[in-house]
Amino acid sequence: MTRHPVRGSEVSAPAGARHVGACDPSERFEVVLLLRRQAQPDFRDLVDRLAAGDAAVAPVTREAYGQRFGASAADVQRVTRFAEAHGLSVSHADPVARRVVLSGTVRHYNEAFGVDLQHFEHQAGTIKSRFRQPAGPVHLPDDVHEVVVAVLGLDNRAKARPHFRLGASPGSRSAPASSSSSADAAIRPPIRAARLIAESSFTPLQVATFYDFPAGDGAGQCIGLIELGGGYEAADLAAYFESLGVPQPRVEAVSVDGASNTPSGDPGGPDGEVTLDVEIVGALAPAALIAVYFTPNTEAGFVDALSAALHDTTRRPSVVSISWGAPESTWSEQTLNALNDTLQTAVALGVTVCVASGDSGSSDGVGDGADHVDFPASSPYALGCGGTHLSASGGRIASETVWGEAAEGDDGASGGGVSTVFALPAWQNGLAVARSGGGTQPLTKRGVPDVAGDADPASGYAVRIDGTDTVVGGTSAVAPLWAALIARINAARGKPVGFVNAVLYQQQGAFNDITSGSNGDFDAAPGWDACTGLGSPDGARVAAALGGG
Repeated sequence: MTRHPVRGSEVSAPAGARHVGACDPSERFEVVLLLRRQAQPDFRDLVDRLAAGDAAVAPVTREAYGQRFGASAADVQRVTRFAEAHGLSVSHADPVARRVVLSGTVRHYNEAFGVDLQHFEHQAGTIKSRFRQPAGPVHLPDDVHEVVVAVLGLDNRAKARPHFRLGASPGSRSAPASSSSSADAAIRPPIRAARLIAESSFTPLQVATFYDFPAGDGAGQCIGLIELGGGYEAADLAAYFESLGVPQPRVEAVSVDGASNTPSGDPGGPDGEVTLDVEIVGALAPAALIAVYFTPNTEAGFVDALSAALHDTTRRPSVVSISWGAPESTWSEQTLNALNDTLQTAVALGVTVCVASGDSGSSDGVGDGADHVDFPASSPYALGCGGTHLSASGGRIASETVWGEAAEGDDGASGGGVSTVFALPAWQNGLAVARSGGGTQPLTKRGVPDVAGDADPASGYAVRIDGTDTVVGGTSAVAPLWAALIARINAARGKPVGFVNAVLYQQQGAFNDITSGSNGDFDAAPGWDACTGLGSPDGARVAAALGGG
């Protein structure tokens, strides 16, 4: 039987990883197969028109999506026969999400996919991890090669790590603790707590006032949060929202691939990301349902969690916030394509996906001297959210600059730049990139970010994490900030705004244009720039532009 490699399935171990040896042949785990979509030409046409802002076409419902664009029963049957022929069992088949979950042993997977699963160990700072990945690409026989577009889960490297600094509690003068960053620029939550005492801190309600958010509480909406670890404490949320004087929002933890709300008690770990996300959207849209999709910290888990949120017919999120990412160069090609494909599904369903652009400036934390952008913020189907430094006086913005290297006490910089993977979207045609040191260049590929908001830890958000009141910054605060704004607009419209990029790029007057500062190799400039995108929101004007004023 002829076997063919699955495009982009080959992965390499991070620099410095130590090969331990072959995996135990009896080790059992699950693998996810992502199948091709029915009516792909029709789907492509729908997404292209929606992404272009074509008002003559409407998103499909979740129910209609499954009927039109899910996996066919014949394809599911073909994959099932393949699995059974190789001693694998089907744990779950979801034709709507085009997922078939297989269960088996290392020996079965090696034989079925023509791989050789090996164990590695990697030391990053004080964190030592052990993971599994295949040597060489995944192979599939003729009868299923054309059906399966990705095989996820053979590689289980835990790529998400919290790379942020936890600052002192508000009012404290003690020095903060620090955590080292990963040497391999792995997937991480782009969140940073104040390294030095913040110049000033704001509650989410104050930030919403500075940005003139339209009135509203998100009633009738669901905001989905994608989380790759950690958890939130109910007591923290209750105390925090009471301190703000806002109603306690309804928060539901949703388990994906066996993960759950598991707070560690360490505010310097992933708990900081999860709680920050919940507290920002909960403060600004307290009448919305907040669905927190917890997933394992793997590439398969990331794809599965976003898919679970999009196809959730019970909670039905109208907007999703993602505060996790990695440099484009970190991802395997098949996983990058699978996650980007899932973001296209969001466009088809009319779900807005807000994604943090990263906290490590124009390098995105990669130490090769080149420019890098963070994915999935770099997907042309996501609303990439960059960061600013905000100063306020008298309840108004006094000044706003790029969150960047020049900021006093800064601990990072707004992620941004030019993708090396994705083509230039039509709504970014004609834009230019301002380089540090002078000069501009035409934008030739997808530019990141699209929008921005307060992110500098020196002007960060007052939050409560694991019983600690602290100040937190990072572009991971900006994604939920924008998600809450979209939820308010959706509630006012009575229907979701869906994919907003094309419309927003035609409404530059709806933004506070950021024209000062740098994120490393890129400067702020009038109009769009590769540090803060179009700028921070003038919420009322954004709402008017999207039909929610």
